[in-house]
Amino acid sequence: MTYKDNTSGSNEDRDPRRQRVGQVKEITSLTNPIIKDIRALTQKKNRDRSSSFMAEGLKLVIDALDLGWQIRTLIYAKAAKGNQTVDQVAARTVAKGGLVLEVSEKVLGAITRRDNPQMVCGIFEQRYSALDDLIPKTGETYIALDRVRDPGNLGTIIRTADAVGASGVLLVGETTDPFSLETIRATMGSIFALPVTRAAPAAFLNWCSRHKVHLVGTHLAGAVDYRTIDYTGSSTVILMGNEQAGLPDELAQGCSELALIPQAGRADSLNLAVATAIMLFEARRHLLEVAE
Repeated sequence: MTYKDNTSGSNEDRDPRRQRVGQVKEITSLTNPIIKDIRALTQKKNRDRSSSFMAEGLKLVIDALDLGWQIRTLIYAKAAKGNQTVDQVAARTVAKGGLVLEVSEKVLGAITRRDNPQMVCGIFEQRYSALDDLIPKTGETYIALDRVRDPGNLGTIIRTADAVGASGVLLVGETTDPFSLETIRATMGSIFALPVTRAAPAAFLNWCSRHKVHLVGTHLAGAVDYRTIDYTGSSTVILMGNEQAGLPDELAQGCSELALIPQAGRADSLNLAVATAIMLFEARRHLLEVAE
């Protein structure tokens, strides 16, 4: 599939709906090999092998393109045909060397595993930031997650980190896949706005030590009220433990301070995403302003 940028032609030639003619592959069968490959992305081994993932919704696709993520395939339902914004996204996809597919709603539902799927989705290249490329600066806040298991929690945490203006998400140890369909849905597009990094515990602690970050871990033993900690100094990393096991000794001992979120009532713990949100908003409170 080729794309010709008619920047020197008439306004009519520059109309993305005209550029798209002959460049869209129409698919109605679930047995089509391209559709089979896309559906296979529901499995982590296939996402890893192809280094790709799916994002649903026109807004997410546009956000990803605007932030420089590489799109491989744009898929839209026949009902979206002729939509000016979809046509413009299709033209951008072709310009970046991507494939554009027009599919039936049955096919789109099978791809997204939804009865009422959104009309547009995109297949993008995965992107991890290298740990050594992250250079914490004064005033920055990072969130680090030890062996996070639940994709919904991870996605919500990435969205929250974006909302508070955090500078990155560090996944420590074996974690759930940040590019799974469930995680991407829960991020609501924030996956495209923040660097996501993977690191072994020892490498993570070495990075914290090398950059002299203020590492605050949540822990039940030997911890202080999270509201009494000073987050206004150097760069801060909030370290949250595994949902069931909490922080292992290796990580807890590497923290500058250990924080506790006081509770009342019968519940003996908080959901990880909720606890992380509490910590992040407190750590960023002195930097957050209410818009006039």
